[in-house]
Amino acid sequence: PPKEWVAKREAIKAHAQTTTDLWRKICFYVAVPSTLATYLWVHNVEAEHHAHIEHEKEANGGELPEVPAYEYLNKRAKPFPWGMNSLFFNP
Repeated sequence: PPKEWVAKREAIKAHAQTTTDLWRKICFYVAVPSTLATYLWVHNVEAEHHAHIEHEKEANGGELPEVPAYEYLNKRAKPFPWGMNSLFFNP
């Protein structure tokens, strides 16, 4: 029985080592490049957004144009439990 126990223990260690190596490779070769690619994509989208905002400011005398007051925006059928103000956009 002691030899069987030692052999089983060694098999568990070998399996743990191969599994650890697999997940380390997945992390370095999949997760890190995916994170970097996502960062670069978001950075480009935000740069385009910033350039658009600056273009709008230049076209309107240094300020952003006023947002149209559509009647369907901020329509409240009943009050919120905390009152008629929203949680984020209050005067």
